[in-house]
Amino acid sequence: MDFKESGFMYLVGGFVVFFIVCQSLFFLIKAWRQGRKLGLSAKTLKDTVSSSVLFTLAPALAILATVITLAGALGLVVPWIRLTVIGNISYEVTAAQSTLEAFGIPGGLAVEIKDKEVFTAAVWVMTVGSVFPLVLLPLFFKKIHNKIGQALSSKGGWSDVMSAAAFIGLISAFLAKALAGAGDKNIIGDGAGVLSLLTLISSIVFMLAFEFVCKRYKLKWLEPFAMPLSMLLAMGLAAVAWQVLPENFVTVEWRG
Repeated sequence: MDFKESGFMYLVGGFVVFFIVCQSLFFLIKAWRQGRKLGLSAKTLKDTVSSSVLFTLAPALAILATVITLAGALGLVVPWIRLTVIGNISYEVTAAQSTLEAFGIPGGLAVEIKDKEVFTAAVWVMTVGSVFPLVLLPLFFKKIHNKIGQALSSKGGWSDVMSAAAFIGLISAFLAKALAGAGDKNIIGDGAGVLSLLTLISSIVFMLAFEFVCKRYKLKWLEPFAMPLSMLLAMGLAAVAWQVLPENFVTVEWRG
């Protein structure tokens, strides 16, 4: 049996999910009771819960895309556990990919990890990196918040530049991987090529289309879904292209 998806792993995953659900219900009930004490009507509270559920679906789609991305290499359970608690596609994929590259694994997340040592290292890197905010924020949140407030009030323009630079740097890393990322020539789809370029371009087109529709028809509720839906549609298009386009075309890689 695959150790990544053994009965014990599913037991651990089930316990984590059960704990998170119980925690969420606990705070939901506490918040509802506090709202009633403050004089909020049941209708107002129900509308708040309904809107919260709606806007939770959008990030959930992005999380699903991350689980699918990681499942091929790390199995289903670990990505399921990680993203049930905390995490996002930019961190989880980068952390796992960096670990596999450090071990010299050809193909990275494109191949299944069968070595327990490599698997354990990847899980540790993914987990420890996400633990720091949970530890540091309760201890230093007030000081951090005050410092950020001072920086924003005194150097508002500079903070915007730094935030934009960090975002552009993150996006650039993904663009570079799709356009010029070197891969193992023995693993189809590992390096930059037709398939990665098609996925990149289609995701951009889908995102622009969603933005146009949202602005044109004033669909505010659709805005949070634009990015995750664009990701999933681009992944689906890549899968269709793999099946439909000629093999000698779709497998072309200039950095494979």
